[in-house]
Amino acid sequence: MRIAIIGAGYSGMSAAYDLKKAGHEVTIFESANFVGGLASGFKEPHWDWSVEKFYHHWFQTDSEMLGLIRELGLEDKVRFPRPYTVMLYKNKWYPFDSILYALRFPGLGFGLNKIRFGFVGLFLRITNNWRALEKVTADEWMLKYAGKQVYEQMWKPLLIGKFGPYYKDVNMAWMWARIKARTTRLGTFEGGFQKFADMFAEKLRESGVEIRLGTNIKSIKREQDKGLVVEAKEKESFDKILVTASPHLMAKLCPELPENYLKGLLELKSMGAVVMIMSLKRQLSEQGYYWFNLPKDEGYPMLALVEHTNFVPRENFGGDYIVYAGDYLELGHEYFSMSDEQLLERFIPAFKKFNPAFEKDWVKKVWVFKTDYAQPVPLVNHSKNIPAIETPIEGLYFASMSQVYPWDRGTNFAVEIGRRAARLMK
Repeated sequence: MRIAIIGAGYSGMSAAYDLKKAGHEVTIFESANFVGGLASGFKEPHWDWSVEKFYHHWFQTDSEMLGLIRELGLEDKVRFPRPYTVMLYKNKWYPFDSILYALRFPGLGFGLNKIRFGFVGLFLRITNNWRALEKVTADEWMLKYAGKQVYEQMWKPLLIGKFGPYYKDVNMAWMWARIKARTTRLGTFEGGFQKFADMFAEKLRESGVEIRLGTNIKSIKREQDKGLVVEAKEKESFDKILVTASPHLMAKLCPELPENYLKGLLELKSMGAVVMIMSLKRQLSEQGYYWFNLPKDEGYPMLALVEHTNFVPRENFGGDYIVYAGDYLELGHEYFSMSDEQLLERFIPAFKKFNPAFEKDWVKKVWVFKTDYAQPVPLVNHSKNIPAIETPIEGLYFASMSQVYPWDRGTNFAVEIGRRAARLMK
């Protein structure tokens, strides 16, 4: 069987891996000149490692991702350091990446609030009944069970930061999945995620998978005499096709999909992302903090600041200190139209809050990456809104991060849904 896969991200490559092993002829089409999708990275000449454009890490619970790496024989290249995440309270940063640290956090107050926080955390870790949780918003559930102080100090800023104007609409199953999967140790790949993606792609090529980079797909149609047809530079026929793009791009590529399926694709909400990465001459967080959760009501112009070289040693980047400053944003936000220099100027006052000695001349180089599709927004009873992987057009399949629900987007679930799609296509 001849199969086409649209997209060389982790979903597309994972599906290709299984479909090729099943004996099929597989071709991957990728519009970019590199593999890896949203988990791709870039590398300066004097760096040994790449840096991810949109920042990624693995949890120790990421069984799909880690299982694939073992199958590929690359498990010796996985690293799980123990970095430190901190949260702000009254102008001071406190460690906040475990239940123990959270219970010590002064923003929770005393007595009943800490008991309720601990109870909520324990319940969400133990329960697997996410379908009951998707019937109510995280805003309502947390306010009721965690209490007003805990909710407004801990969980509300997270929801606002992630989902902006939609924060009151997000269902509680999303929060459950986020807490359920987290671990204090975070994983990366020796050389960076791009190194892993390149090694994965090379193993696919060695097995006979064809990967066509820099190839834009114009349309996908079913033609009477030719079956499923992919139109790129020229038209090609395939027995089956898997699309691993965003729901809106899927709708654009396949306008012949039935109206109800198209409507479902177009009604799915998502947030975009703008991420600025800097290489610095000096360390920003002298305490060695890695991930700063930033409350927007404190005037920070971004959701999170991450000092990557407090996680991965800066020796891997030629001695540069690598810092991320990023945010999930609605399309149309001014950050999408700002130049790199304008965004840097907007962020500089915030950098001085992390280190009063910070000066602009610490900045050696800046990169800014933007995407329209970064964070799906799961509404109440969202499972009813998920498009089926097998579309109404015979032989056409769709797998995206909007369908990994109730889990949050990430490479682990990209692998899972890619392999799930492959099982349906065999």
